[in-house]
Amino acid sequence: MPLTTKADAEHLERAIELAANGLGGVHPNPLVGAVIVRDGVVLGEGWHAEHGGPHAEIHAIAACGDADLAGATMYVSLEPCCHEGKTPPCTDAILAAGIGRVVAASDDPSDKAAGRGLGILRDEGVEVDVAAGELARRARLVNQAFRKHARTGRPWVLFKSAMTLDGKVATRTGDSRWISDESSRARAHRWRATVDAVVVGIGTALADDPQLTARVDGVHHQPRRVVFDATARLPLTSQLVAAAPELALTVVVSRAAPRSATEALEMAGADVIVASGANEPDRVHSALEQLGAAGITAILLEGGPHLAGAFLDAGEIDEVRLFLAPLLLGGSAARDPLEGEGVERISEALRALTLDCERVADDLLVSARLREW
Repeated sequence: MPLTTKADAEHLERAIELAANGLGGVHPNPLVGAVIVRDGVVLGEGWHAEHGGPHAEIHAIAACGDADLAGATMYVSLEPCCHEGKTPPCTDAILAAGIGRVVAASDDPSDKAAGRGLGILRDEGVEVDVAAGELARRARLVNQAFRKHARTGRPWVLFKSAMTLDGKVATRTGDSRWISDESSRARAHRWRATVDAVVVGIGTALADDPQLTARVDGVHHQPRRVVFDATARLPLTSQLVAAAPELALTVVVSRAAPRSATEALEMAGADVIVASGANEPDRVHSALEQLGAAGITAILLEGGPHLAGAFLDAGEIDEVRLFLAPLLLGGSAARDPLEGEGVERISEALRALTLDCERVADDLLVSARLREW
């Protein structure tokens, strides 16, 4: 049954808004928000705040206190779970509370759900409505990482870069510090705190000796650091290795990597995975499948250009965020943000589904969604 009132849409919008409060704390679980209403009065709200903690539905029911929920409506941004995981099924709690109607903004595409929770509620006499159109799309967009991982087993990939007005990310000597404004860099650090892993290539690791941590106030989650390093050249003295295993580090190597080098990295606290394939895009696929199997649902790809090009050639960039700085470098040998093979014709280019622009201090942030899951 479609949504029938303006109030339905407003309460569902609020549930979607609440879901975003869990960003950076619940992965690999989805972001979920819930609102409980009876006779036009909001009795309780909640969201999934941390992995392993109560789900949004449970928080919302608890927020209602001693209120009688018989016949109340629960608005939830994602269909309620019906399986036993780290917490009991939310469908059981909904039924026990006596809630008479559930309005869900989007489906859960994972094997354990896929409409089962809503079916259980219907079978038990609960009225169930599911949103369509723009509200459903907004709810799906909140959980792109969860949805891609559920459907493909691979992580969702956000490519971030900073470039000059002439589209360069480094001078011909490799200097890139700093193209973007301090405010832009702080924004990127906050993005790190919302993903499972930050990914760079060995060229970036050797040139910059980065930490790849989220260094802004209020961050409670540090991402796994991942380096694509075909022949295991990452120095044991690097900041990345020095911080392992306290800060998780994965080095992605090829079969050409010397055993002595990979064993040394493992002894130093790094995880090493071997990506197979005849070319770099194939090895990107292999690595993402292994990272996804390990529970990585969202990746921030920070380059450099060589690795970013391999991800693009593999068809594994889902969203792009580019900081455009008011600088001009020039020079035919200056670095472009994306290398790799690319396409031969403009007609073969990957076209963005959405395009948004935002001013960040002196920079312009251009965001483009390439795929929706």
